[in-house]
Amino acid sequence: MDPDIHFVFGSHPQHGYVASFNSSLPAHLADWFLTRVQFEAVPGEPSLYQLTEPELDGPRRTRQAAQDLRAQGYAVHVDTDIAYAPANPTRPGLPNRLAERRKRIAQAASGRSPQRSAAPTTSPPSARPAPPKPTYAPTVHLASSPAGHSR
Repeated sequence: MDPDIHFVFGSHPQHGYVASFNSSLPAHLADWFLTRVQFEAVPGEPSLYQLTEPELDGPRRTRQAAQDLRAQGYAVHVDTDIAYAPANPTRPGLPNRLAERRKRIAQAASGRSPQRSAAPTTSPPSARPAPPKPTYAPTVHLASSPAGHSR
């Protein structure tokens, strides 16, 4: 690996989309960056990381990871099989989970929310009769202050 390159992205026959880092870069720092861009360590391979869920648009996510690391100032090399891979290749037999998820979200958004539905009908509250009006006028006594001043 070129000592000026910090990370290399490529494809592996067994692990799919992989990333590796230069030995000049501290392992804990490389691990931190690669796990943040959705790569996980390959057991038994100290400097090899594989993309988590590569069937979910793996080439695009790998290119995005490389772009994110470049934005942090690292030198990154991406193999040509990933660099020029179509953004969303059609693979027979694999469901397009992203399109299915978007379809479910759109259907949910177009429907009426159960929180906004009409209130359930209930029986009206029992009406209490108002007390009858008194036939006399009540008198109110106001206390006067001792000094004759009002407050």
